[in-house]
Amino acid sequence: MKTILSLCLVASLFFAISAFAEEPGYTDTPLIPGSTWRVHDKDRPQPKIVNPGTGDLGVTPPTDAIVLFDGTNLDRWSRTDGRPIEGGITNGAFDIMQTGQLRTKQEFGDLQLHIEWRTPEIKEGFDRMNQGNSGVFLMGLFEVQIIESKASYIYADGNAGALYGLYPPLVNPAREPLEWQSFDLFFTAPRFEGGTLKSPALVTVLYNGVLVQNHQPILGTTQHRDVPGPYPVVEKGPLVLQNHNSPVEFRNIWIRPL
Repeated sequence: MKTILSLCLVASLFFAISAFAEEPGYTDTPLIPGSTWRVHDKDRPQPKIVNPGTGDLGVTPPTDAIVLFDGTNLDRWSRTDGRPIEGGITNGAFDIMQTGQLRTKQEFGDLQLHIEWRTPEIKEGFDRMNQGNSGVFLMGLFEVQIIESKASYIYADGNAGALYGLYPPLVNPAREPLEWQSFDLFFTAPRFEGGTLKSPALVTVLYNGVLVQNHQPILGTTQHRDVPGPYPVVEKGPLVLQNHNSPVEFRNIWIRPL
């Protein structure tokens, strides 16, 4: 009898762990304004997986672009903690874990951005919801998520290409870990009149050449496990690349202020 009970307990534990593994996310977070889904809702459907094409990498900047990183130096960046950037560049790319979290020295409003990134190989026992975790923060406020999304499994609004905590990508065109991936972002900054928000920020995202966010209004500043925060009254800000305690490499970054 004890053996049977022990087996039942082990089986129950296994299925409980499996269920959690299959359905990451939360049930106690607030509802996203205007939505039936909670922030990081574990029941929110995952985006459909599609295989991307190959024509989105190595895109050279147009003549009116500001080249933020060409593989040789990080002169247009500084660390968000104020410390000096020490190394981190190898073979024309840099690792955000080595450089530290970065922000552009220049601030931007409306923009077009091209950026290429790749996540590391999957390591056994590593927290899969932090595998290759980083993000692109527009104006330093609004996050387009970067994370390993081909084999990893996170709540829907945490997949790569998501507006984190708000909108999952329309589809999931992720490549394998260690393969280079790309974002092409088209961003309209918020507008204010007399200190009052007149129109919210808008963003369109191509992920590996596939449309995953289509002129999407951004409800507020990015939060974890909470609804978006209020808009600060600013119409420009730096581009920030997040260090989320996981190695993520970047290359070929250029921007066109619009």
